[in-house]
Amino acid sequence: MSDSTAQLPPAPAARVPHAGGTSWRARTREGRFALALLAPSIIVVFGIVVYPILRTLYTSLFAVDTPFPGHFPWVGLDNYKYALQQSDFWSAVLRTAYFTFVSTGFELVFGMGIALLLYAPLKGRWVFRTIVVLPWALPTIVNGAMWRYFFNAQYGVVNAALTQLGITTSYHAFLSSPFAALNIVVWADVWKNTSLVAFFLLAGLTTIPKDLYEAARVDGYGRWGSFVHITLPLLRPVIVVVLVLRTIEAFKVFDIIYVMTGGGPANGTQSIAFYTYQRAFSDEFFGYGAALAYLIVVFIMVLAIVYIRLLRSENYGMA
Repeated sequence: MSDSTAQLPPAPAARVPHAGGTSWRARTREGRFALALLAPSIIVVFGIVVYPILRTLYTSLFAVDTPFPGHFPWVGLDNYKYALQQSDFWSAVLRTAYFTFVSTGFELVFGMGIALLLYAPLKGRWVFRTIVVLPWALPTIVNGAMWRYFFNAQYGVVNAALTQLGITTSYHAFLSSPFAALNIVVWADVWKNTSLVAFFLLAGLTTIPKDLYEAARVDGYGRWGSFVHITLPLLRPVIVVVLVLRTIEAFKVFDIIYVMTGGGPANGTQSIAFYTYQRAFSDEFFGYGAALAYLIVVFIMVLAIVYIRLLRSENYGMA
């Protein structure tokens, strides 16, 4: 090593930036930028979700009897207590429960059958899948008007078919009987939403490995045995999701009843949502209607919790 090289000054030590200073400022800038991007969505969500929820809760605590602003008497929980003491409220709850469980049960059974048919290796099955989705794609208002026409007492298709086949000699007013009208509304809902359930279950069927069915055939299981021991257990999470979604929607049923029967005859098809609509907007008891709306939310939450606990009890991967 030469003397000139030996006399070179040592290289300066690398300067280490102040720990946390630059990174903290960068994170702050990123946070502000993210908040600026999310601000419009936050405002929209607050305006159409959070504020109406809080406003409805606030209204339910007052005796509001007009749509115009003003000062109204504070009643606290009296609207809720009054609702729970009304027989027509509980009658509407029972009718809604009947509609919910019957329609959801039929939709699950029929949807399972249709899903298995659509999953089968048939030629041109895409055509059948297109046809099956049509009832669900039909607007609910149109669906209700169509079924009301079918069961019309004067010119309905059902009465015409029954008389032409000789099953009956005169036209019947099916929608004039409370229980018959309720079941017709149930059937109209089943006809529309079964296809949705079928496609949920079809999506679940596509995730099941085909090797399991081959192994089941080797072990001597037939189609029914494979369905019971493989298909149903592996579809259980999908079934529970379908039950939760359809139960929530069925319990809130309003539009198809409004179109087909208007809650009649003799309130025979009056659901809890339709009862709330009548008390809040027809009778202008807005505070009482707001309390009814929150009671509907409570009922739906209870049903959802029951379904979720059933799924958890089976230990199918949910915490």
